[in-house]
Amino acid sequence: MNSSGPLCLDVNGRRHLLDIPARTVLLHALRNDLALNGPKFGCGLGECGACAVLVDGDCVRSCVVPVGNVVGRKIVTLEGLGDAQRPHPIQQAFISAQAAQCGYCLNGMIMATKALLDRNARPNDAEIKQALKYHLCRCGAHVEILDAVRRARDAITPSSQS
Repeated sequence: MNSSGPLCLDVNGRRHLLDIPARTVLLHALRNDLALNGPKFGCGLGECGACAVLVDGDCVRSCVVPVGNVVGRKIVTLEGLGDAQRPHPIQQAFISAQAAQCGYCLNGMIMATKALLDRNARPNDAEIKQALKYHLCRCGAHVEILDAVRRARDAITPSSQS
């Protein structure tokens, strides 16, 4: 029980009241309480990036962020970008570039790409690599991932990045 009452989270444009302790990590609230499985549990230490979400537009590691720290802030998960019927242009770019082998890292790669393109609509290769630097992929799909980010960059105009 949360002694201070339910916590209100704004996730993917919807408000959710959760009666959980404020120290609960955001990843657990998203996956266990809201059934949002885009963010993955990878390392649990904030190092691999599989759990990345956007908080007020910044890419953060949800496995180390207490829910109490994000109350009143805008949280976006992979599910908040698009779906199978209408994927976001970034998601479509990753599909088109076949930028996955196992796919476990893709949540973090896509969320990092979204944060990058929201702040820099025309990143060069060095800026793309810097944005993805701390998102780990063990399958070796790095070339395809870079291609996907370039495709997304070229497909998205600043006015269509919502």
